[in-house]
Amino acid sequence: MNGTAPAPRPMASQGRDEAVKLWFCPNDELAPGIAATLAAHWLDEHEQEIAGRFLFERDRRQYLVAHALVRRVLALESGVPEAEAVIWRSSRGRPFLQKPPEGLPRGGRELDFNLSHTHGHNLLGVVRRHRIGVDVERLDRGDQGFDTIVETFAEEERNWVAQAAPGRPRDRRVLRLWTLKEAYSKARGLGLGLPFDAFSFTLAEDRGVIAFRPPENDHEQWWRFVELEPVPDVVAAVAVLAGPQAPPVLQLHHGFPWGRAVPRLLTLPGPSRAPV
Repeated sequence: MNGTAPAPRPMASQGRDEAVKLWFCPNDELAPGIAATLAAHWLDEHEQEIAGRFLFERDRRQYLVAHALVRRVLALESGVPEAEAVIWRSSRGRPFLQKPPEGLPRGGRELDFNLSHTHGHNLLGVVRRHRIGVDVERLDRGDQGFDTIVETFAEEERNWVAQAAPGRPRDRRVLRLWTLKEAYSKARGLGLGLPFDAFSFTLAEDRGVIAFRPPENDHEQWWRFVELEPVPDVVAAVAVLAGPQAPPVLQLHHGFPWGRAVPRLLTLPGPSRAPV
């Protein structure tokens, strides 16, 4: 899901609503019948039409769970009922929540969100007054697409991938870079319209961004990146444009949010700088 709206400048925190919030929801959290029922009541006409086009039931279920998750979380965070939320998309397909004329009933005036899903798993990120991008991928995908993915990377990233042992270690490096690049590009609203060799990441051996070389047209200084493995063999990344006053925590929720639950708290790293 990608868009072209300009990213707002980081602003001072206004309490807990400034926290970065994530929901990781496997499809198994919603039985097929329940997912279909929720979708029938919550999804708009356009979403219903898209759901009806899928040839395979597994793909339709993925779509229904993902979009039911979006509408449920937006209802909890904004106060706009699931069936009443109006979601519009930019020319590049990035979704935004349309604010009612009277403003959002809950949590302040601004809200940004981003969704990613991969073969049975969904990841949704929500922030206030900032921009967010997320991506999630499965490691158990065989050799599907790995060589093509690596060809899109910057030279230093390709070299780093090549240093790993073939098989799972190398695949993990590929997907760590890919999810970070996807998350960053989605946060900027550019999606695959941004050449992935125009920017690069330097990563720690296990997890974490050591340095970030942005594209020439990005002059922001407050990009923060988080790497996650919410369940074994599922790799995820988060990119957030958040200023120096942003709370240093990330809230990770697991499962479908029928109600509010205590999240797992993770450290939100400081801004990533260009390599020296």
